[in-house]
Amino acid sequence: METSLYIGKILGPSILIVGLGLMLNLEHYRKVMDDYGKNAALSFFFGIIPLVIGITIILAHNVWVADWRALITIYGWGGIAKGLWMILFPDSVPEFIKSYQKNKNILLVHAAGAVVLGFALTYFGYCT
Repeated sequence: METSLYIGKILGPSILIVGLGLMLNLEHYRKVMDDYGKNAALSFFFGIIPLVIGITIILAHNVWVADWRALITIYGWGGIAKGLWMILFPDSVPEFIKSYQKNKNILLVHAAGAVVLGFALTYFGYCT
């Protein structure tokens, strides 16, 4: 449980801040995504980051229980999956970004999801 609290205290505020930043600056981050989809080096770099973070989380916290701690485990495995996808199938990343940008509301939905997840992990990390 101590590991869950520690990771929740790190991930919660980080995800919350990113989600709020996205919500408050949607147009800016749409431009960032456009640039990102055109840069192979960034795509590779941003594949390594979630892979390493995901592996780190899973090594410390592969906990499958029916409470909030499973969110951390799912986030870790999601990072591994995203990192593998971006490194093993880099040509699909720009196409994914193009389809992602076609729907103007999906970034807002993504940001709202990050705010909810970040708030939950912050709450459970600091208040339990």
